[in-house]
Amino acid sequence: MKRVRNTLHAFPLRSIALATCFATASGLAWAQEQNPATEKLLEGIQNGERVEITLPDPEKQLPLDDLRKFTEVFSRIKDAYVEEVDDRQLLESAIKGMLSDLDPHSTYLAPKDYEDLEESTSGEFGGLGIEVGMENGFVKVIAPIDDTPAQKAGVQAGDLIIKLNEKPVKGMSLEEAVQLMRGKPGTILTLTIMREGETGPIEIKVERDIIKVTSVKSRMLENGYGYVRITQFQADTGSQFRDALKELENKHGGNLDGLVIDLRNNPGGVLQAAVETADVLLDEGLIVYTEGRIQSSRLRFSATEGDVMEGTPIVVLINGGSASASEILAGALQDHERAVIMGTKSFGKGSVQTVIPLDENHAIKMTTARYYTPNGRSIQATGIKPDIEVRPAELKELDSKPFFTEADLTGHLKGKNEKKQDQEAPAPDDTASLAEQDYQLRSALNLLKGIHILNPQDKAKAQGSGQ
Repeated sequence: MKRVRNTLHAFPLRSIALATCFATASGLAWAQEQNPATEKLLEGIQNGERVEITLPDPEKQLPLDDLRKFTEVFSRIKDAYVEEVDDRQLLESAIKGMLSDLDPHSTYLAPKDYEDLEESTSGEFGGLGIEVGMENGFVKVIAPIDDTPAQKAGVQAGDLIIKLNEKPVKGMSLEEAVQLMRGKPGTILTLTIMREGETGPIEIKVERDIIKVTSVKSRMLENGYGYVRITQFQADTGSQFRDALKELENKHGGNLDGLVIDLRNNPGGVLQAAVETADVLLDEGLIVYTEGRIQSSRLRFSATEGDVMEGTPIVVLINGGSASASEILAGALQDHERAVIMGTKSFGKGSVQTVIPLDENHAIKMTTARYYTPNGRSIQATGIKPDIEVRPAELKELDSKPFFTEADLTGHLKGKNEKKQDQEAPAPDDTASLAEQDYQLRSALNLLKGIHILNPQDKAKAQGSGQ
């Protein structure tokens, strides 16, 4: 195809014809306000000056043949499809296909979808309680949400849903699958899933319920060691996280000796909430930045002065269900060397979606940017790699019988603190059972204890603040 030159030189004798051609070719209405560049161009033409116009590159314009093909397909469907199809339905389907073919996270939001999105970010909605995406035409579970029907029924991160009741998922859009998963509380939905390590499909029955997500949960693991679980990033997660830390310090009576932040199976949520959570623990510096094609998608978020934990050692737990905003928080703390990241590699969703309203009831959710950690790492499709890899494991006590010791010998030499130690034998601690049952959490707690033992300055600071 012969390439058309993209510049045109105009001379005084052709000024009237050129002005007319320029107006019609560009598609501008002269009644509209002209931009400064256009005004300068017309002024030059009127003054008889030599002007240069840059015409659109033909190869970058909408191809006319493809537009004809679209209208031809539209017409054939209208005329020959087995059932009559409404024009509006066809156009909406075209829009959905145009967006869904870009990436798994871009989509068209009809009125009900728009409403569901607002509910999920507010923390209360109906359904099963799982964050899902599409993979090879099937619905993939990114993560089950804590204390929801899906988690209680045994749905796991990484499960591939192939059937919803008796309906195959293959060929459905993500929106259609989500609509089937939602329903009246108390009704049963059977999920047929494929799971790594299993030889065949598994059926899991899940009872739908109203999903109320508690974003932040906290407790003491042992004296001096706190635990905060963030299940999902909602609008007020940052303030809830700050309040949880204050509550833990009040229980301890001063600065904590260590903190575990659990982001496992946290599918993400509101970007700003992850930024506010990181800001609680960072004293300065960049938290995350985004890069996109339009100016509004190029953002930078930095920490404000003040680390509320004052340098307390932190371990962050992540796994394959940790995605999006979870990766922003983990990546920022890792790059600033503010926390040790432990667990397994995260999901790898490093893109930002923007909801763009089309009218009062319709919108599109479109990927507009990639986000980067403070050191410039893109997480998209690569995820956060933990500093210390710890895979899930079952804990089993091997030494069930007590050892025979010096104190058991008849006539042994009495120790100075022997009776005192017997009197101070610790009672069983119910709060410690969480770490005893969770190998990754136990590993995090042991690491914090080791850091505390080897860092006497932090130990003295904690003791001083508790007096």
